[in-house]
Amino acid sequence: MSDTNTAWTPHSWQSKTVMQQPVYADEAELARVVGELSSLPPLVTSWEVESLKNQLAACSKGQAFLLQGGDCAETFESCRPDAITSLLKIMLQMSLVLTHGTRRKVVRIGRVAGQYAKPRSADEEKQGDEVLPTYRGDLINRSPFTKEDRTPDPKLLLRGYERAALTLNFIRGLIDGGFADIHHPEYWDLDFVDQSPMSAEYKRLVDGIKDSLEFMENVLDTPEESMKRVEFFTSHEGLALRYEQAQTRTVPRRDGYYNLATHFPWIGMRTAQIDGAHIEYFRGIRNPIGLKVGPTMDPEWLTHLIDILHPDDEPGRLTLITRLGASKVRDLLPDFIDTVAATGRTVNWVVDPMHGNTESTATGIKTRQFDNILGEVQASFDVHSTRSSVLGGIHVEITGDDVTECLGGARGLSEADLERAYLSKVDPRLNYEQSMELAMLVAHELRKER
Repeated sequence: MSDTNTAWTPHSWQSKTVMQQPVYADEAELARVVGELSSLPPLVTSWEVESLKNQLAACSKGQAFLLQGGDCAETFESCRPDAITSLLKIMLQMSLVLTHGTRRKVVRIGRVAGQYAKPRSADEEKQGDEVLPTYRGDLINRSPFTKEDRTPDPKLLLRGYERAALTLNFIRGLIDGGFADIHHPEYWDLDFVDQSPMSAEYKRLVDGIKDSLEFMENVLDTPEESMKRVEFFTSHEGLALRYEQAQTRTVPRRDGYYNLATHFPWIGMRTAQIDGAHIEYFRGIRNPIGLKVGPTMDPEWLTHLIDILHPDDEPGRLTLITRLGASKVRDLLPDFIDTVAATGRTVNWVVDPMHGNTESTATGIKTRQFDNILGEVQASFDVHSTRSSVLGGIHVEITGDDVTECLGGARGLSEADLERAYLSKVDPRLNYEQSMELAMLVAHELRKER
């Protein structure tokens, strides 16, 4: 059992068993890079972090709803204005559908500006007779199967920080410059949207909102300034602990340490060991944090994690992200909800309908059935309703690109379609119309709760 009474520091995790970390050949170079990262400005601020924590507390009460989405794994190559703008567009469109359908505030968190590392099931990969370190994301090594590319490189931690800073700067510039102004949703149109079966329904919704907004402003005789910008937060899996440690620091006039590399770091199932290094690191930071809950987790394990990560029952501190699979939700989720209730603590429940529904085609292509994704969301709403619990958000892997990675949806994508535009290097993502169809389902379910 992890001893929560022992002193915590940003590097106390190093005394624990650590999982999913690369082996660096040059420890001195690694220490130099971590030292340099520690001296660089933070990527986010503590007041942004605290604001998000308060908003997640509202989600846990059903007063707001979390939309967390983005790429399964960012690449340095994807740090381009078109890719960043496309993600922001689809997030804004989905949140507009949710807000209109539910009359609730939508909290937007992107899997962006730091999602450069990915957990792996094996440390090595074999091709032919050659065995090399597995690709762990651009923060650690490179994807080509060569010894030079697969050797973990500490300098990539700096490149990751730089790409994250550039991404954040561009997002903030867009938002502050009026890109998110609801008076001009045409700014959010994607080039291929007119091809989508969801296009006409979305445009009718937008026209209705614009008419209502124009009416309100005419009655008030003043423009509604609050409609011209939105808040947008960042998140990533806190996997590479040296990177997280380097940006963890105290700030004036606040107690404790903040991870200022992101607003909302989360813990994956592969690194949720009670005595492990990741749990030790996460227990000490002041950020709101996420914890993935999969079918292999049992009530005792979850109870111990809540005791360690959420001892003070601070509102908005802990979000549980269930990823159970469409076929298992109704069997497993009730016990998890009852387990949390028995602790007497409040959490924000979020459903991740992606990771429990991954499958492979006969030719070995990793994909997901859109009907299973919808099924897990629907079942999660149903279970929370029967338990008088609140489903406070959804966590999805999406892209603004016109990809064909998940089967089904409005265009009825088949296995043959996967070859047309399968661009992901890791996990399959929802495309535009699948994302919008999902948003409309969630809005429908939330309307029933009003």
